Amino acid sequence: MSVAACLFGVPGSTLNLGVGALRAATVGAFLARVPDARMTVFDDGWGERQGTAYVHGQPVPITLAGARHSRRYHRPESYVNMRVSAALGGLGNHGVGAIDSADVVLDVSGGDSFSDIYGEHRFRTVAWPKKLSLLRKRKLVLLPQTYGPFKIPRIRAEAHGLARGAAMAWARDPDSYAALRELLGADFDPRRHREGVDVAFGLEPRAPEGPAFDQLASWFAAADGPVMGINVSGLMSRAEGIAQFRLAGDGGRVARQICERVLDEPDTRVIIVPHVLAAGGTDDDTATSEALRADLAAKYGDRIAITPRGLDPHQTKWVISRTAWFCGMRMHATIAALSSAVPAAILAYSLKARGVFATVGQERHVADARTLGDDELLDTLWKSWSNRSAAAAELAERVPVAVRRAGEQMDEIVALARSRA
Repeated sequence: MSVAACLFGVPGSTLNLGVGALRAATVGAFLARVPDARMTVFDDGWGERQGTAYVHGQPVPITLAGARHSRRYHRPESYVNMRVSAALGGLGNHGVGAIDSADVVLDVSGGDSFSDIYGEHRFRTVAWPKKLSLLRKRKLVLLPQTYGPFKIPRIRAEAHGLARGAAMAWARDPDSYAALRELLGADFDPRRHREGVDVAFGLEPRAPEGPAFDQLASWFAAADGPVMGINVSGLMSRAEGIAQFRLAGDGGRVARQICERVLDEPDTRVIIVPHVLAAGGTDDDTATSEALRADLAAKYGDRIAITPRGLDPHQTKWVISRTAWFCGMRMHATIAALSSAVPAAILAYSLKARGVFATVGQERHVADARTLGDDELLDTLWKSWSNRSAAAAELAERVPVAVRRAGEQMDEIVALARSRA
């Protein structure tokens, strides 16, 4: 039986490798189970285009369609245009058509954007596809994600209605599941409202190709000592990010300090892994990562490397999987490590980190930059590095369970898509 599916909540996936991991893992897992499925991924592009996903390392075609919370109401990609077109029978709007023909609409809200913590515009962006799906009476599945926090009562009420209307709503960790239960209150239904794991636990690593592979393989093979991986958030390293999230610690300074401390041990090396690649943007990791590499290379030379440009989420996970310990500021950079059974720590700016790390019993490796100063953050990271062998043993037991759960939740979602109920 042919199945059609739509995926929302993954805009900017080529620039944000965390969002890209959500997209790649979801599409890859769905198509692995339904190879002939018609998959439409909504992104922030224009019009309909052909895209590519990878299933077991092989490229497969998918459809890309633009969808935007935009004031260009005349554009068919505008959610307002889609809403009006739907009310008037479709009017040939390709986005409405894709929703109407879908057996299931999947929505991941960027993993953590079903909240007003990032402002009302971001919430509206993730709320629109949910509203459209329910309006068109499609089976809406909220993929494993974070719920809340909600500070604005009317937004909280709207979020409650959207979660209540979903055919399934999955939380990605115990803390998120508690938040979902609290959001729904008397409408909570354990048959539909479920605790799962972040879909990126099921993302397949894939080796880079061509010069990128040659460069990375040569560097990893050049010495036998442990390699530390690090992801440095451009936002958390800038004054505006520190102010936005009311951080007590300076992530950029602490990142440099933990690198120096590790590199002062014999036979160690560090590879820097940018995860948000929006050149010139306030959230960009590239410039911050390049500056860190330059600072460290002045003293440590070629013991410092940085991932080449152009790697996709599968390939980035392949790099991270080859490290002995990983320190991240981006959630999905650390999920790439944890799901590869690589010991990891995170410099966190929100509650979401603790819950995801708790999925595999690693919450003690969360260094909360909202409450800890630089010295305390560095101490937490150093303890994590020093105790990486114990963490690796724990992950060897826990990660296969999490990966299996990622597969089982997709089995249930595919079964719902195939159901005619």
